[in-house]
Amino acid sequence: VQLQAFGGGLVQAGGSLRLSCAASSRTFSTYGMGWFRQAPGKEREFVAVISWSSGRTYYADSVKGRFTISRDNTKNTVYLQMNSLEPEDTAVYYCGANRGGWTSEDPTDYDCWGQGTQVTVSS
Repeated sequence: VQLQAFGGGLVQAGGSLRLSCAASSRTFSTYGMGWFRQAPGKEREFVAVISWSSGRTYYADSVKGRFTISRDNTKNTVYLQMNSLEPEDTAVYYCGANRGGWTSEDPTDYDCWGQGTQVTVSS
């Protein structure tokens, strides 16, 4: 599966952005989909994940209550709505897909990744 993430940009603290990740695969609806981020000099970290059926979602503590992950299997797309953004949210955001449909927080469980989209939050 090929993934393409977009929707990043520059926003002031307190603002919002919605990221999208479009998948090319016909079997997208069976994949667990996650969002991760990586800031300069840091490792890739978990942000949010959604199961194949959208029945389960999990979030990193740092974004809980501010970010919402969702998916539209008819459009082969997963979204990340980010509200109340903080400068600490600045990073390149990546979407990942795992064929097992799992809700994993471990990036090594993911089989493929999008190219990343930059999110910059100014103070």
